[in-house]
Amino acid sequence: MRRNDKEITDRKIIDDLLAAARICRIAMVDSGEPYVIPVNYGYRDNVLYVHSAPAGRKMDILRRNNRVCFEIEIPATIVRHPEPCHWGARARSLIGYGRIEIITDREQKRRGLDIIMAHNGGTDPNVYDEKQLDVVVILKLTIESVACKQLGKW
Repeated sequence: MRRNDKEITDRKIIDDLLAAARICRIAMVDSGEPYVIPVNYGYRDNVLYVHSAPAGRKMDILRRNNRVCFEIEIPATIVRHPEPCHWGARARSLIGYGRIEIITDREQKRRGLDIIMAHNGGTDPNVYDEKQLDVVVILKLTIESVACKQLGKW
């Protein structure tokens, strides 16, 4: 990170950001070209869980190369100032790297879905349609590293 004064290294703040945000952007490489998708997710124990259909471009890419970069942010608040060059923002964001495992085991899918539901405000117990459970896959993104920064005062 170029600006060390903006870097967040406190693991509690990083975990709070991962737990509070609702959208994650996952970047992959498709035959040398970047490909990024926004997803909702669940977070627990240094792992992001994402639900997915078993087929499509994203799945094709991940089967060839499961290494990903991801980005999560808390929406920025613009801080206005009478002089244009003194405007600023109050924001927190995180960029991380990891590997995705494609989960097809029924019980592991339930666990992943439970984490996604809890992250987004659902309450236990969750009852899943068995036919839907058969066709969904869970993407388990194990976080290997993160860089987190903030703009403005918190």
